[in-house]
Amino acid sequence: LTFPSPAPALENGVEHTPPSRRVSLGSPLSPSSLHSATHSPLDTCSQPLCDTEKHGTRVAHEMRYVSAGPQSTACGWRAFAPACLQAFNTPKGFLLFLCAASFLQGMTVNGFINTVITSIERRFDLHSYQSGLIASSYDIAACLCLTFVSYFGGSGHKPRWLGWGVLVMGAGSLVFALPHFTAGHYEVQVDTWVPVCPANRSAACRDSTSGLSRYRLVFMLGQFLHGVGATPLYTLGVTYLDENVKSSYSPVYIAIFYTAAILGPAAGYLIGGALLNIYMEVGGRTELTRESPLWVGAWWMGFLGAGAAAVLIAIPILGYPRQLPGSQRYLVMRASETQRLKDDNHRAESSPDFGKTIQDLPLSIWLLMKNPTFILLCLAGATEATLIAGMSTFGPKFLESQFSLSASEAATLFGYLVVPAGGGGTFLGGFFVNKLKLRGPGIVRFCLLCALASLLGISVFSLHCPNVPMAGVTASYGGSLLPEGHLNLTMPCNAACSCRPEHYSPVCGSDGIMYYSPCHAGCLTATETDLGGQKVYRDCSCPQNFSSGFGHATAGKCTSTCQRKPLLLVFVFVVIFFTFLSSIPALTATLRCVCDQQRSFALGIQWIVVRTLGGIPGPIAFGWVIDKACLLWQDQCGHQGSCFVYWNAAMSRYMLITGLLYK
Repeated sequence: LTFPSPAPALENGVEHTPPSRRVSLGSPLSPSSLHSATHSPLDTCSQPLCDTEKHGTRVAHEMRYVSAGPQSTACGWRAFAPACLQAFNTPKGFLLFLCAASFLQGMTVNGFINTVITSIERRFDLHSYQSGLIASSYDIAACLCLTFVSYFGGSGHKPRWLGWGVLVMGAGSLVFALPHFTAGHYEVQVDTWVPVCPANRSAACRDSTSGLSRYRLVFMLGQFLHGVGATPLYTLGVTYLDENVKSSYSPVYIAIFYTAAILGPAAGYLIGGALLNIYMEVGGRTELTRESPLWVGAWWMGFLGAGAAAVLIAIPILGYPRQLPGSQRYLVMRASETQRLKDDNHRAESSPDFGKTIQDLPLSIWLLMKNPTFILLCLAGATEATLIAGMSTFGPKFLESQFSLSASEAATLFGYLVVPAGGGGTFLGGFFVNKLKLRGPGIVRFCLLCALASLLGISVFSLHCPNVPMAGVTASYGGSLLPEGHLNLTMPCNAACSCRPEHYSPVCGSDGIMYYSPCHAGCLTATETDLGGQKVYRDCSCPQNFSSGFGHATAGKCTSTCQRKPLLLVFVFVVIFFTFLSSIPALTATLRCVCDQQRSFALGIQWIVVRTLGGIPGPIAFGWVIDKACLLWQDQCGHQGSCFVYWNAAMSRYMLITGLLYK
C-alpha cells in the first residue's frame, strides 16, 4: 500500500518510510531500530512494520511499501517450518529444486520417450503413426491446460501449482511404465534364418494380431499426464523466479533453469540407451542378442525411477511461500521497466485485483492481442520452435544418411553437438543480457543478430556428402552411377537366389559397394565374426574378386569417405548455438513487454502459439520434405514401410529451403 500523504503520521501503528527503504514481513519489533530507520542508509529489511509505542513525532516526511495481506514468507508445510529449512528459502535454493524439476521433465519427455519409442513399437506391435500420436499427446495436453494454469496460477500460490504439477508428471511416468507389468511375458521365437543365397521361402508374411496395440491408449494417458504436469514449469516457474530476484539477475536465473531443461534430454539418452542393453525381463534368460531385431531392452525402468524422483522433488517445492523473503523490494524496479500498454484500459490492468477472476479473461486476452511486440515475439518463437523441433527429430537421420552411420552412432554424434551448443547457447544468452545490461529494445536487437547469424549457418545445407554407392539403388551392380529413381535390385549374379525384399540387412562388399542384403550380394555362406566383431559372408557372386572370381561382404554399411564432414558438423553447431542463444533474451523481452499481472498468462499464451504453430507442425513439415528425398522404401509384404536409403543431395536441398523459409 502506498501512502503519498506528506504529513508525518502513525496510522494504526504503521509508520511510513521512503520507497528506497521497503520492508519484508516477519521482522522483529524494536523501538531502537525504528528510531534508526530515519538515520541509517542500510536496507530496511530488518526494520519493523509497527510498534506499540508512539514514535510518530520522530518520523520525517516518509512513505513505506508494505504487503497487502498477512502472508508468511517462511519455508515449510503449514505449521511445520523448522529453522534449518530457512537456509533454502532463497532464490538460489528455489532455483536448485526448479532446475531438478526441469531436468527431470527433459530427461523423461525428451530423453526416455525418444530413446524407447522403437522398443515400445516392437514390444506392443505399434505402427509409426501410433507412436507419433503417443509423442504428440504431451503437446496436446499442454495446449489444453496452458490457458487455465497460466491465468489462475499466475495470481495464485505458484510453488503449490508447481509442486502438484511435478507430482502429476511423476504419476504420468508410473502410468507409462504400467503396460510392462500388465501385458504378460515377452515371448518370441528366435529366428535362426540367415538371409544368404538361396533365400528361405518359408519365411512367409504373417499379420500379427496379438492385441497388444491397445496399450497405446495407456501410453497416451501417461504422456497426457506428463504434459499436464509440465505446464506450470515453463510459465509459473519462470515468473516466480523473475518476481523474486533483481531484474538484471533474472535472465541469468532463467538461463540456468532452461540449461537444466536442455541437459535433461542428454541424460535421458545416455541412461535410456544403457537400460536398453538390459533385457526387458530383468533376471530372465533369453537366446536373443542385442543385435537381434527382436531384442527389447528394459525400457520401463527409467520411468519408474522418474516417478520416484518426481515425488522427492515435489515435496520441497510445495513448502515454498507465495513470495520469498525480501522480494517486495524488486516490485517497483520491475514495474519501471515494464512497457505498459497505452490504451483506455490501463487503469484496469494496473489494479492489483486484475486477472484474478474469470471475468477478466477476455480483457486479458484482448490486451495481449493489442500488444504488437508480444505478438511478434510469439510468432518469432513459433518459427524458431519449428526449426528446433524439426532438427531435434530429424537431425540424427540427416547425419546418419550423409555420413553413412548407424542409428546409434548418429544419435550419439548429434547428442555431442546439441549438449554444448544448446546448453551453452542458452546459458550465454542470459549471461549476455545481464553482462551487457540490455533492456527492452536492446534485447530485441540482440535476438535479431542471433537470428541473422543462424540464418547464415543454415547455408550449410547447400553442402552434402555423396551417397555411398549401393547396388541397384544409387549404382549399378557394375559400379556405375544410376539416375535417381531407377531401382533394380535383381541382377544375373543374384537372380537364382530368389531374394525377398522384406529382409533388409545391408552389407559392404569387397568391391566397396553396399548391397541390400547378403542374399542380394549372392553370398552362399556366413562365418561367425572377423577381428572387428562383424559378421563376414563368403563366396559372394556379385562382389567380384579377380583371383577366385568370388568376393566377400561384411555386415553393416560401407564407410563414407566424405571430406566435408568436419565443415558440416561445425556449421550445424553454429546453427544450434545461435538459435538457443536468442531463447532467453526473447523470453526476457516477453516478460518486459507486458504488465506485471499478465506475465504468467502471457507466457501461457506464448507457449500455446509456439506449440500450435511450431512445436507440433515442425516435425511433420520436416518429415514430409525429408520423405520426398527417399530412394528406397521398406517393403512390408506389399505395404510401404519406413525409408531405408535417402538421396543425400535432395535431402540437403529440401532442408536448406525449409530452413531458409522459416528463418
